[in-house]
Amino acid sequence: MPKLIAALLFISVLSFNANAKSTILTEGLNHLGLTVSNLDSSVSFFIDTLGWEEKGGDPDYPAKFVSDGKVFLTLWQTSSQVNTVKFDRKKNVGLHHLALTVVSFEALDELYERFKKIEGVVIEFAPELAFGGPGKHMMIREPSGNRLEFIFSPK
Repeated sequence: MPKLIAALLFISVLSFNANAKSTILTEGLNHLGLTVSNLDSSVSFFIDTLGWEEKGGDPDYPAKFVSDGKVFLTLWQTSSQVNTVKFDRKKNVGLHHLALTVVSFEALDELYERFKKIEGVVIEFAPELAFGGPGKHMMIREPSGNRLEFIFSPK
């Protein structure tokens, strides 16, 4: 009897794995959590610069949650603002960058102008053709150092 149960379990696992290859069991991004070295500066960046809304948080961690209505980010404060380890996209495993869609070429240019005025924002490159065009993108680091790409692709 134990051999029969083991065989049935084995067959059911094989059956599930076979079905998993053809059936998508997820339906999109629920939220993305970013660790930040300066929670207030990062929250201000998303709310004041990008126009996002605060959607709650966890004062005990501390953390704050922000959203543009389509993307939901959870921003988590590091335990120390001084002894943080900066992410190196070429050496560390983890989030390389977060790409956000903008509504137009003009919006991309407007964001670029805003970013130039925000203390702590590092512009890696100004708006330029993305992969030969026709879309354009730019890459920045928000005040806590997370890499963000802003991209517009006309339809």
